Amino acid sequence: MSSTAPKTELTADDLLSIPDGDHYELIDGELVERQMGSVSSWIAGRVILLNGTFAEEHELGWVWPADAGYHCFSDSPDKVRKPDVSFIRRGRLPDERPSTGFETIAPDLVVEVISPHDLFYRVDEKVEDFLQTGTRLVWVVNSPTRTVTIHRCDGSTARRREDEELYGEDVLPGFRCRASEIFLPPVKVG
Repeated sequence: MSSTAPKTELTADDLLSIPDGDHYELIDGELVERQMGSVSSWIAGRVILLNGTFAEEHELGWVWPADAGYHCFSDSPDKVRKPDVSFIRRGRLPDERPSTGFETIAPDLVVEVISPHDLFYRVDEKVEDFLQTGTRLVWVVNSPTRTVTIHRCDGSTARRREDEELYGEDVLPGFRCRASEIFLPPVKVG
């Protein structure tokens, strides 16, 4: 006769107090490690630089890196998601100040950069989680194919290749860049 120890479910508050908690998401009370490779991290940094500069120059709102967490999933109180890049437009945060813990409102834009160990279904679940909370725009950046898949809250999707432009649509109005600006430059031979 064997017995198994009961599974301990963690809460969002637990995640905040865990050393190196910024490396984890919380899904149904369980820690899920976020594993970004160097290329994925660099691409996320490019997106932060481009979006952050534009948002700041036009006083549009807040852009966050990968360690910012969102605890805004009403159907799952023990879920904290951490997109690689996120944006919340001006006027949505109480007193125009970020939370001292996790944000409890959905971001307006989420960017997920595919990492070498990402599983398609997990990325898809994350996209759906954010869209269901009211996130208006999700970009999934795929470095190997040099494409960006755009998911909108109305259910429509689009795909941009590196030679095409990305738009902020009504989330970051006026923002545009060539998709190639967020990818590593092609390797020059010779």
